[in-house]
Amino acid sequence: MPPPFVGRGGPREGEARLAPTINPMDLHLAGKTAIVTGGSRGIGKAIARELTAEGVKVAIVARDQATLEATAKELGALPIRCDTGSDEQVKAMVATAVEQLGGIDILVNSAAEPGGQAPPPKLADIDDEVFWPDVNVKVMGYLRCIREAAPHMARRGGGRIVNISGNAARRTGSTVGSMRNIAVAAMTKNLADELAPQKITLVVVHPGTIRTEKTPDVIKRRLGGRGRAAPERRQPHRPPGRSRRGRPGGDLPLFAAGGGDRRGRGRGDGRNPGRDRLLATREAFVCVLEVNPRIR
Repeated sequence: MPPPFVGRGGPREGEARLAPTINPMDLHLAGKTAIVTGGSRGIGKAIARELTAEGVKVAIVARDQATLEATAKELGALPIRCDTGSDEQVKAMVATAVEQLGGIDILVNSAAEPGGQAPPPKLADIDDEVFWPDVNVKVMGYLRCIREAAPHMARRGGGRIVNISGNAARRTGSTVGSMRNIAVAAMTKNLADELAPQKITLVVVHPGTIRTEKTPDVIKRRLGGRGRAAPERRQPHRPPGRSRRGRPGGDLPLFAAGGGDRRGRGRGDGRNPGRDRLLATREAFVCVLEVNPRIR
């Protein structure tokens, strides 16, 4: 018989008071395989680190060979060089991952032209050269990876796809940034409907401010010549991949990739994955994943 649950009101009459315990959540990820695009640095690297810590065999994908190999060695991951803006390279990347890992259970799309590195272009400055490279990598690049990975997931009985979008989907400030992030959310909802019968679930995560390897240099450029304090004096140092509140940028996507406890909360079974909004907890915090409420 399981021990009684002790709530705020204390134990019921005749029941012993239990010392509070916190058990780690079993995400059912050990032995799974994953591809993380943009996995050599930033949020992608944080996600890859969390996945490997859970016993997942991870392939990280990026364009810069030196950084890719260094991160792969650090994490114990498989490095695959690929530009997700290219159809042919994505096809070759997925084929390599399947061959080396034995299949694909999880895909995390995190490769994108970095936002917030420079002032966003104004209307008069937005042309094809500004717009298309950005959208080709973050929107079409995500779709390319899903298109190639989904058949492999279906053959294994299902899978998880996590698309990293961003807060520009919910606020103004960058026209192109908002357009690409909203497109990622819309794509996720549509493909969630299409792939649900194959037991492939999709979620889109909109991260807040995340401190990455580039953050100190970005802040220094923005402060250039203003005589303000260095960023480390205004904000305590936190490891790359953590937000201003110190929460790992990889935790919530990690939950989405595995999901839930033995009672199935958050796991999804292809029939009802993510109805309404999935409220996921991992380290005593709650975030909202924007998912498709119409999946049945």
